[in-house]
Amino acid sequence: MKKIVALCGQGLGSSLIVEINLKKALEELDIDDVEVTHTNLNSFDSNDHSITAVICGKDLADSFDFEHKIILNNLLDINEIKSKISAFFKE
Repeated sequence: MKKIVALCGQGLGSSLIVEINLKKALEELDIDDVEVTHTNLNSFDSNDHSITAVICGKDLADSFDFEHKIILNNLLDINEIKSKISAFFKE
């Protein structure tokens, strides 16, 4: 199973919204076998090898090291999420 973590500075509002929209996008794209969670920057463990990718806003892109980052320009834009998650899984 793949695991994607929605990440934000505080781990409350915006990462939860991204998690909800990401789950909706995955369903609409018919992508299964993906666990989606959310957390804040201070709680994120970049050494957790169970994580497939991290999705976050461009404001956090340089705040942590992780091999697979999905960077969003607009956290609320489900079409951007669908586009970027679709491209990620095609790689």
